[in-house]
Formats: sequence, structure tokens, C-alpha cells
Amino acid sequence: MAVNINELVERFTWIDYTVFGFMLAISAAIGIFYGVCGKKQNTSDFLMAGKSMTTFPVAMSLIASFMSAITLLGTPSEVYQFGFLYWLIGFSYFFVMPSAAYLYFPVFYKLQVTSAYEYLERRFHRVVRYVGSFTFIIQMSLYMAIVVYAPALALAQVTGLNVYVSVSLICFVCIFYTTLGGMKAVLWTDAIQMIIMYGSMMFVIIKGAIDVGGFEYVWQKNVEGGRAELVNFDPNPTTRHTFWTLIVGGYFTWITIYGVNQAQVQRYLCVQTKQMAINALWINLVGLFILMLSCAFGGMVVYARYWDCDPVRSGVVSKGDQLFPLFVMDTLGQWYGLPGLFVAGIFSGALSTVSSGMNSLAAIVLEDYVKAGCCPDISEKKATLLSKVLSLFFGLLTFGLVFVAEQLGNILSAALSIFGMVGGPLLGVFTLGMFFPWANSKGAFTGLLTSLIFMFWIGGGHQVARWNGQITFDRKVTSIEGCNLNETSAFSPLTAAPLVAEEPVEEPLALYRLSYMWYSATGCFTVIIVGLLVSLVTGLQNVRTLDPRTLSPAIFWFRRFIPGIEGLGEDFVDEEEGLRTHQSSVSLGNINPAFDTTVKEKYTPKSNGFTPEKESSKL
Repeated sequence: MAVNINELVERFTWIDYTVFGFMLAISAAIGIFYGVCGKKQNTSDFLMAGKSMTTFPVAMSLIASFMSAITLLGTPSEVYQFGFLYWLIGFSYFFVMPSAAYLYFPVFYKLQVTSAYEYLERRFHRVVRYVGSFTFIIQMSLYMAIVVYAPALALAQVTGLNVYVSVSLICFVCIFYTTLGGMKAVLWTDAIQMIIMYGSMMFVIIKGAIDVGGFEYVWQKNVEGGRAELVNFDPNPTTRHTFWTLIVGGYFTWITIYGVNQAQVQRYLCVQTKQMAINALWINLVGLFILMLSCAFGGMVVYARYWDCDPVRSGVVSKGDQLFPLFVMDTLGQWYGLPGLFVAGIFSGALSTVSSGMNSLAAIVLEDYVKAGCCPDISEKKATLLSKVLSLFFGLLTFGLVFVAEQLGNILSAALSIFGMVGGPLLGVFTLGMFFPWANSKGAFTGLLTSLIFMFWIGGGHQVARWNGQITFDRKVTSIEGCNLNETSAFSPLTAAPLVAEEPVEEPLALYRLSYMWYSATGCFTVIIVGLLVSLVTGLQNVRTLDPRTLSPAIFWFRRFIPGIEGLGEDFVDEEEGLRTHQSSVSLGNINPAFDTTVKEKYTPKSNGFTPEKESSKL
């Protein structure tokens, strides 16, 4: 098999650039429409789309926000290098979406918050809110940088365009339409970009499978190459991927996103009714599972194409994350316009994620640090302007952090590791508040800090051990017997990576070997355990004075079996206690147009009529 990278790059013609440019033009046009042609935006319009959206664009945006370019590039590479076992993570979604829809989302819906971290102040203390929101800012900023770097890498491979030129295009196009059009522009561009992503991905996989010999041939080659592993029940938590890490660990990894992540919670509250948000999550489940399974099979198709001439070992590409773009140009390069469609799909994935992140980070800073901190009396006009300035700032910050993302290696594991190290503790503090009525603010604060330090110690130690060669992963066997290195490589054959370490290295600490898929679960349970212990020592929360709206519906479903919650909420008085939610145009004062106004009901002592039985009947 002969693959010449220079020849493939030349296949990306002006037609492909036109298709690619057309997608960018659509995104920009949507931003212009909502920013210039529509009505004058206020803060509610810019951050929450006026709470007027419907199910379809929100469902598409939910998928695009966190699966996009990371999935399209990372999953095929993962399957090619490590086998098809990763497909099992799709089954974790069947637990994640119901949990998000019925256990976490109803809490945010009742409170009608703009910043998800306002919940932490209502349930615990303002300091916990600040720590949580600051942690999210770090997490989302790093994640956006990874997502920008991924499609830039793809563009460099298939077009020869400099990576940093690609990064600049992604960042500045995204900054343009997000800053100009706000949340409505973000949601509708996400919807269009999802259609492009799905269409390009499906076409590439189906045509690629047919070209190499059909679906049966693809499966047979992967069986022969040891990649058709469907399940592995190894209980060892240091094994990178097993049934347990992908189903159980995958649940905790993804519930951090769909349960409590600001970008997703903000989307849930953009719709007109509660049921629309729940419907969007169920649609998201189907779309997410199909996309993930398709991408995993795409990795098998790539292996069936290059089973006897590994592009990485032969020097055709330098990283595994470049495999799928190479495959696209190899199989679609002679179809004018289709490579441009694929690149547009990858680019769309990055745009959707970064625009979502920019908007959510702007909301966090405005609500948590400006309105709840330094400028509680800021005018509506200034708040809207500041939201746009913050979006611009985080777009520029993303551009700068790309240079950090470049050093993180495998983009899929890097992205999920960040969400585990940071998302796990955040999930833990929300879960502590929603599911454990006895937890107090001291426990939440101590548990969150302890978990963050613990997880960064594990994650940091893991990265150092990898850099030192102390931790390596056993990749599946590849071959270069079918290669003619003088023809197939644009690089010197000497650049091919060695197959084994040249000399033995010292064993790292066992915790550093923990699978990255367990990071979220470990971080979550650390918060819960430490939080409950500290609460027990410092004095448990008085459940009678607790706001019932801050608890998950599950507490009311099973209240008869939970000890110590007698009189829950009966002495609660909603005095707002320093929160300015009555002044915020995007918080309690602006209930969604079609929302039932009972979500704003007040609980007063004794006479408020609150009982656990009545509360559970409403859920």
C-alpha cells in the first residue's frame, strides 16, 4: 500500500476551501443576525436566549458542546491503537441522562439560577460558591484549548495549513459570532454544526468501509489484529479500559458534564418549559450513543485500511490523533468538496464547544463575581456590555492556552482526565448538597478542597510518570510489512516511534497508575466522605431550616427510608440572605415564558404548608 502525504495534501482543492468557508460564513451570519438584525439584547437574551428556546436546538447543542471534535478525532484513534473496547462507554449514557434529567436538573429548574454555582451559596455558603466557580473556570478554559487544538491538528494534516493559523481561525470566528449573537447564536450554530458533523462522519465511515472491502472485511481484519474486544471484566482499577472503568467510571465522568456543568445547566434553562429540557436530554442520549458508536467503528475501518502499514510507525503521521484525517483524505480525497465537508465538520465541533464555553464562563463571572460580589447594583446596560467583553476575554484566553494543550498528548484521554481531576470534585460538592441533607458548609468546603488537592496530586503524578517513561500503555500490534517507507513517508523513517522502552524504569506510585476513567468517581466520593465526616465533627446541618428546593427529588421519593430528615424544611424562611437574585434579569425575576410560576413558590415557617409528602407529589 502506498500513501504519499504530499499527494494527499494536494487533493484539498479550492472547492474544499469553498465548502469549508461556507460553513464559517453560516456561523458568522447567524451571529450577525441575532446581534445586529434582531431586537436589542439584554443580559437575559445574551446569556439565556431570553428563555425562549425549543427542544431541537437545545438537544443538538447539548450533543455538540462536549462530544464534537474530541469524539470525531479521539475515538477512532483510541480504537485503532487500543481496540474496540472503548465502545462500552456508550452504555454509561443510558444511566447518565436519566440521572441528569430526574435527579440533578429539577433542582436547578426550581431555583432558576443563571450560574449553577449560585446553588452552592444557597445550599452551603458564598465561599463554597466562589471556590466551585473558580475551579470551573480553570477546567473549562483548559478543555476549550484542547478542543481548539484538535481540529487545528486535523487541518494541518489534510491541508498543510499551519496549526497556529488554524487555531487563529477557530478562535476568532468563534469570538465573532458568540460575542455578537449571544446564546441564541450559539444554540442555532450548534444545531447546524451538528448536522454537518453527523453527515460528514457517517459518509466517511460508510464509504471507507465499502472501499476497504465491506463491513464483514472490516470486522475480520480487526479480529485478526486483536482489536475486536467487546468486553473485559478485569477488576483492576489501574487497567486503562475495562467494563467497570467504562460503564461505572464513564457514568461519573459524564454526569459531571450533564448533571452539574455550567454550560449544560445554562442550556437546560434556556427552554420554555421543564419538559422541553427533559425531552432534549432524551434526544441527546440517542444522538450521543449513535455518534460515539459510529466513531468507534470508524477506528476499526481505519485499521482495516492500514493493517499492514501503520501510518504512525512508518512516519506518515506523527501522532495517533492524526490518523482519522489521514484516512479521510486517503478515501475521500478524490471526491471534490467532501474533504472540505469533513474538515468543516471537525471545525464545527470545535466552534460549538468553544462558543458554549465562552458564553458559560461569561455567565459565571458576571453572576458569581460581579453581581454577587464587586458590583451588585450594576445596570442592565453595563451588565450586557460586560458579558460581551467577558466572552471576548475567554476567547482570547483559549487561544493562549492552546500552547499548553499541545503538550498534553492524546486528546481524548487528556480531555477526560481534566474533567475527572476537576469535574469529579465539583460533582462531589453538588451531590453532597443535593443528596445529603445533613452536610454543612464546613464539610462542603473542606471536602471540595481536599478532593481537588488529592486529584491534582494523582493526575499530576500520572503525567510526570508518563513523561519519565514510568507509565506506558500496551497498544495493539501494528505492522509496517506492507509499507514502502521511501514512498509512504514524508518524514525520515528514523522518526518512527520505538516499540519498546530501551531500558527498565522505576515503578511509579500505585495511585499514579489509576485509570483516568476513575478520576471523576474518586474525586466525587472524596468530597462526600470528607464532607460528611467534617459535618459530623462540626455539627450536622439542621434539616428543619434547610431549603427543600436545594435537595434532589430522590430525597423525597425515598424519604420514608431515610433517617434523620423529620420536619425537613418546615422552619425554612426564604430571606435571600445577601443574594441579589431579585435584581438579576436572568435569575429568579425572569421565569421562562411558558414555565409554571409555581417554581418560585416561597416556603415560610409552619404556615407555608410545606410537607415532604406535598413536595414529592410535585416531583
